[in-house]
Amino acid sequence: MSISLYNTLSKKKEPFAPLSGNKVRMYVCGVTVYDMSHIGHARSLVVFDVIARFLRRKGYDLTYVRNFTDVDDKIIARANQLGSGYKEIAQKYIDEFNIDMETLKVKPADIEPRATEYIEHIIAMIVKLESKGLAYKAADGSVYFDVSGFREYGKLSGRDTEEMIAGARVDIDENKRDPLDFALWKKSKEGEPWWESPWSKGRPGWHIECSAMSTHLLGPTLDIHGGGRDLVFPHHENETAQSEGTYGVPFVRYWVHNGFVTVSGEKMSKSLGNFLTIRELVKEVHPEALRLLLVSHHYRSPIDFSPDAVQTASQGLIRFYEMLDRVNSIAATAGESRIKPLAESFEQSFDEAMSDDFNTALAVAHIHELTTKINKALDQSPAVSHQDKAALKSVVSLISDVLGILEETPGEFLDRIKRSGIGETGLTTPEIEALIQERNAARKAKDFQRADEIRDTLKEKGIQLKDAPEGTLWEKLQ
Repeated sequence: MSISLYNTLSKKKEPFAPLSGNKVRMYVCGVTVYDMSHIGHARSLVVFDVIARFLRRKGYDLTYVRNFTDVDDKIIARANQLGSGYKEIAQKYIDEFNIDMETLKVKPADIEPRATEYIEHIIAMIVKLESKGLAYKAADGSVYFDVSGFREYGKLSGRDTEEMIAGARVDIDENKRDPLDFALWKKSKEGEPWWESPWSKGRPGWHIECSAMSTHLLGPTLDIHGGGRDLVFPHHENETAQSEGTYGVPFVRYWVHNGFVTVSGEKMSKSLGNFLTIRELVKEVHPEALRLLLVSHHYRSPIDFSPDAVQTASQGLIRFYEMLDRVNSIAATAGESRIKPLAESFEQSFDEAMSDDFNTALAVAHIHELTTKINKALDQSPAVSHQDKAALKSVVSLISDVLGILEETPGEFLDRIKRSGIGETGLTTPEIEALIQERNAARKAKDFQRADEIRDTLKEKGIQLKDAPEGTLWEKLQ
């Protein structure tokens, strides 16, 4: 099935057709490395990790580039605050970022350039813009892009000139000819890092680094350029102007932007005390549950990150693993295949959902539906054929390859999850299992009052029982 995706530039869904046959060139704006990565970063990183995984699953020859901004006002400020060099700060948080990505099962991009590695390319691009009359040197030695020379400025964000000027005037810079003009090269202040250039000892502006890196590595026209919705203006608008101004060809065929993340209904902010780093989150939430929460929403939709949302994702993940463990616990026979048709239908539905603008929300809904159908089939008859097991293994491979979940051994996952925090119940595992055996004996003796008492006692202590044909299962309530 062919892929369609929503293009921020055209404001509509379009059939996906790469510039060069089967080859896909994708660039995604990465992080500015001055602090730990947070849940907002996780959302964008997981979104484009899934998009990259699915494109490769569909057979595309993908080159995925995701950058690091390793010199910036915030990095310099953090270095000064800590009495360190900007290089050391950048490297520290790149290392921390890589740890977080490994934990979240976000695969590395094919190329992960750093802005400071491309200074000569940045300078060369600014020289070209200057020669075309699209850039000018200011009195202080900085260089600005002349927005008035690029007639299509605003086409990506859809903002009109008056709206953009009103926003630009909030941060007035006397070196600019026009409030909308933006810095390509900044003259460095005393004590700041600098590089030699034709204009001054300085450093690149934020926007130019992505244009220089992406076009150098992938060519003047990219198939997909992605990032958070907050980057549409001014960052991606400015990238478009300077890239098309330099090369005279369309910069990006498909612009893809993920939605915002709020925390319990509020914008995330350190001042509000709701700044959630990935490192802190995964101490409390299983990384796969965090991924499931993020992909349970369409990438363009907003997400409100809350305790209830985490609980729902965690319970959903446990439910998937319980179904897999249930199937694994049944010895395969040569009998009729009942799960195989369900699995084959799921794979088709999953592909249709993902091919329609990477609709992970619908794909996850299909996983829930499949889980329900398989559990019902096993309730009717706990029998599984060899073909059933092979088909379900194929399903798990598909889900794991694309969504990055269900990568663990079900039994081991469930054993670890249901025992996490068990000390809070005041019971030990042997005590819980002894009570379950006593309840089973009471049920066999038709002493249902005692059986219910045991169930209620365990529930009060935070242990939930589930009766299945293959026995009584238990888990700690979240």
